Amino acid sequence: MNIINYYGNLCTEMYEILHDKAPQDELDFYLSYAEKNKKILEIMCGSGRFLVPFLEYGYNIRGVDFSVEMLEKLKLKAPEADVEYADIAEYTTNEQFDYIFISSGSVSLFTDMNLCQKILKKIKGLLAPAGKFVFAVDTIAAKCLDNDDYATSVSVKMKNGFDLVLKTKNYFDVQQQIQFSPGIYELYDRDKLLKSEHMDFQTHLYKFGEMENYLREAGFTEIKTYSSFEKEIAIDDYCDMFLFECNL
Repeated sequence: MNIINYYGNLCTEMYEILHDKAPQDELDFYLSYAEKNKKILEIMCGSGRFLVPFLEYGYNIRGVDFSVEMLEKLKLKAPEADVEYADIAEYTTNEQFDYIFISSGSVSLFTDMNLCQKILKKIKGLLAPAGKFVFAVDTIAAKCLDNDDYATSVSVKMKNGFDLVLKTKNYFDVQQQIQFSPGIYELYDRDKLLKSEHMDFQTHLYKFGEMENYLREAGFTEIKTYSSFEKEIAIDDYCDMFLFECNL
C-alpha cells in the first residue's frame, strides 16, 4: 500500500515494541479533559495506547483509525472497544461528542493544508455545542538534519527472535514546512532478509501562530496554545510541540 503515513504490518510491529504504552505525562494531559458522563472520540487512535487506558478508567470513548493493522492490535488488547475503521476526512456519524482528541502530534501527518482545514471543519461539526477539541502538532524546532542516504535509525528484537530494522533518510522543505522522512522497514532472521516494507512518512512542522489561524477559519473561537503537557502557554517556536485546547 503506497499511502502517505500509512502504518503497515512491519511499521505497526515496531510501533508496538517502542510505544506499547502512552507516556504518563501525555496520558495525564488528555485525561485531564475527560468526564465520566461525557462522550469522547479519539481520532487516529492507532493501536490504543491512549484509548485502552481511557476504557480502563471507565470513560465512554470511541476510536477511529485508518490503519487496519493498528486496529487489529487494539482489538487484541480490548476486544470490547468501540472502534471504527475510517479515514477521518470521510468519517460520518449522527452523533456528537463532548470531547475529541488527537494525540502524539498526529495532526502534523496532514501535510496537505487544504485537507487539514477540511478535517478541522469536520471535527468542529462532530463536537457537541459545549464540546472541546484537544490535540498536538510538531513544530519547526523538531525538524531533522537532511541526509541523502538511508541509514539505520532503529533496530529492535522481536519476540520470535527476528530483528526488525528501520532505515530512514530526511529532507526538510523550508517553503512547505514539510519534513520528508521516507523509511524502509526490514525483517531479518539473522542475516536473511525475510520481508521489507516502505513507508512514505511526512509531517508538516508548524510555526507559532500558524495553526491558530486555521482553527479560527474552521469556526473555533476559544483557543489556548500550550508548549508542554504541564499547560505552559506557548510564546514562540522554540518548543518541540504545540498543544491546543479549542472550544466552539
